[in-house]
Amino acid sequence: MRRSIPMSLVLALALAGTLAGCYSVPPDVRKTPVTADTDPQQARPVGGDRDAQGCLPAAGYRWCARESRCVRPWELAESAGIANTADAVDAYCASGNGG
Repeated sequence: MRRSIPMSLVLALALAGTLAGCYSVPPDVRKTPVTADTDPQQARPVGGDRDAQGCLPAAGYRWCARESRCVRPWELAESAGIANTADAVDAYCASGNGG
C-alpha cells in the first residue's frame, strides 16, 4: 500500500525553502566590513535638536531666564500661577532672577 504525503506538508516545505532562499547572503557581502553610512554629527534622531541653551524645542521646552532652566510653557504657567499665554510666559521668563 502506498502512503501519500499530505499536500499541506508539501506546501509548508516549499514555503520554507523559498523563504530560506530569500534570507541567504551572497559571499561577497558576507566579507564586506560593516561601516557607518553617515557622519555621526548628521545621524541625530528626529526631534533631537537642542537650542542654544540646550532645551529641546521638539519636546515643548524653551529657556526661561527667570527659572534658569528649560521649561514647558504650559507647565510653567500652572506652577507659577500665571496665564497660559505666550505673552504671559515671555513676560515672566524675562523678568527678575529666581522665582
